[in-house]
Formats: sequence, structure tokens, C-alpha cells
Amino acid sequence: MSRAVVPFRVDVPQEQLDDLADRLRRTRFPEPATADGWTQGVPLNYLRDVCRTWAETYDWRATERRLNAWPQVRTEIDGLRIHALHVRSPHPGAFPLVLTHGWPGSVAELFDVIDPLTDPPAHGGDAADAFHLVVPSLPGYGFSDRPTEPGWGVGRIAAAWAELMARLGHHHYGAQGTDWGTSVSAALGRLDPEHVAGVHLMPPLVAPDPATFGDLTDAERTALESLRLGEEDSGYARVHATRPQTVGYSLVDSPAGLAAWVLEKPWAWTDGDGHPENVVARDRLLDLVMLYWLPGTGASSARLYAESIDEVHRALTVPGADPVHVPAGGTVYPRENQRPSRRWAERRLTDLRYWSEPARGGHFPALEQPESFVAELRAFFRLVR
Repeated sequence: MSRAVVPFRVDVPQEQLDDLADRLRRTRFPEPATADGWTQGVPLNYLRDVCRTWAETYDWRATERRLNAWPQVRTEIDGLRIHALHVRSPHPGAFPLVLTHGWPGSVAELFDVIDPLTDPPAHGGDAADAFHLVVPSLPGYGFSDRPTEPGWGVGRIAAAWAELMARLGHHHYGAQGTDWGTSVSAALGRLDPEHVAGVHLMPPLVAPDPATFGDLTDAERTALESLRLGEEDSGYARVHATRPQTVGYSLVDSPAGLAAWVLEKPWAWTDGDGHPENVVARDRLLDLVMLYWLPGTGASSARLYAESIDEVHRALTVPGADPVHVPAGGTVYPRENQRPSRRWAERRLTDLRYWSEPARGGHFPALEQPESFVAELRAFFRLVR
């Protein structure tokens, strides 16, 4: 296995874009739902309109140029080539930070925060808050390789990230994550405490503490109710965890099917007053979909649930499970799927130094509220950098 870190650029053949447009124009749509709105899933009229935009006006080349404006690398770790943005700050003393996305996210989810994090003075900030950023694509996502064997769960990804940071020359660093990235970052803190200065999780995945049930706050009662409702909206996760190959055929072959599968989640999980495009522009949503369509990762990305959903379930049901002892911070946005309280989080995050509950935002904070996302990272990592 080569340990070489190789520069990488995205260059999608025009034939792939032409094929996508052709598939979109030939989509065979079902009839409208028999219930109003989004009750049964993505409405037909909305998906038709999105697919029309995707085929006729969406400009992948603009996104490709934006992605290629930042340095990218690939390097083989544990048999897979891992793709990452590696964006160094121009400021002395910048702190290395690995940012990890989840599903249905990608590195595109973080486009609006990269420059403010690496060059704060250019965006009204202080050079003392500058970061060197490493933004990897999860195995089976984006431009990282797709696993061909079982075993690529959260722990193995964390080990790969530790190796990635070492190869890039970062031996004292922080970790931050959303969605699957929270689990990977927590695991990285457990695995590599000699090098990880702290982990920031949006949100921390922790179990409600039964010891508090006799004096729950209003926010904790709401959090318990949201967990119950979340179970009702977790059908996609059960499919990913149990039949990723079956659903993968549709996700890899049908762009309309992939768009519906992905875009339902910004509707359900953003703080958008009932519609995701109130907070995230349609072209940005299509950027997310493209990072699954172009590399054909509909099936491979879903398999992460088969590998690690039990670990997530354990974190959400067993108080103090898999404790993280490195310094930690938590940010809980009001439209998150899990909204633990600080005292619940302290059972698992034994050195919890920062806690914040912003007024607006959901499950995709870097997309929905990039200024808040940047402010949260700066506030926590000032404490540990």
C-alpha cells in the first residue's frame, strides 16, 4: 500500500452530464400521492420541478470550479483511497481541524464555511481563530473509494482519519462532525486522545438519563418526544441498515429516485418553516444530490448504516455508553433530530467544556446557518487549541 498523498481534481466527463440530463427528461413519475403535502413523501409537483431545474438550468461546472478552487488530495488508507479537501490557512498558528459530514451530506455541505474558517480576517473575524481544514469524504461517499468488504464502520473510519491527519502533518488537532460525523469524531477522540485536542459535536449523541426523569425540564420533555417522533421518521435508516443493496439499485440508476430519497431529509430536518428552500437554495441542494449521483454512491453510502447503526442506537439508549474523555463541546440546534440536555451529555462527554443552543437551525447547520456554524466552532476550539 502506498502512503503517498496525491493531488486530486474533479473533472466529470461531459458524457456523464449528458446522460444525467437524458435520464431526467425520460423519468417515469408515479401518480400524485393520495394525501396532501409531504405526508407520504416528496410531492410529485415539487420533484418534477426540481428535476426540470436539474436537467435544464443547474450548472454542475460552476460547482466543480468551486470545489477545485480548494486543494484536494487522495491517499490510500487501509485499502481505500480517501478523498479530502486540505485547505491550509494563510495565518501563522492556525489550528488543524478535521470536519466530518454524514448522510445525505458531503463535502459540498461545508462549502460556505471553508473560507471563513481558514481566513477569518477576510470575513470579519480574528486571525487567532484560523484553522487548517481537512474535510474528508466518508468511505463510500463522494470521491472516496467504495468499500468492497464488510467492516467499514465508525471505528474503522476514525482510525483512517487518525492516519490521514498524521500523513498530512497534523499531530495536534481537533475534530468536528454532524450526523455520522458526530459518531466518527467521538470515536476519533476515544481512539487518538494523544493527538486530538478536543471534539465538537452537532449534536452530541447521548442517551436520556433516567436519573433525571423525576425533574425533567420542558426542553428535556420536548427532547424525549422528539426521539419518539424520530422513530416514526426513521424508515430510511431501517432500509439502509437492512437492505442497502436493494435500495441501492434505484439510487444509482434513477436520478429522480435519488433526488427524492435525498431531498426528503432537508424538508424534514431543516429549520425552514415548512420548506427546505427557505433556508437552502435549490442549486445547493442539488450539489448534495450530485455528490451521490456522479460517483454512484447510493448503495455504498447506505451501507454505513448496516455497519454502525447499532453503535448509534447504543449511544442514544445507554446513558454514558462509549465515554469520550477528551475535551468536548456540544451545539444543539432547535430543529435537530436529537436534542439532548447538557446534563445528559455530561454522562458520556466526561470533560464537557462548551454547550450552546442557538436560536435557529436544523440538522444541516453549515448549509442553513453558516455564520452560526463558524461562530460555534470558533467558540469551542478557543478553549482547547
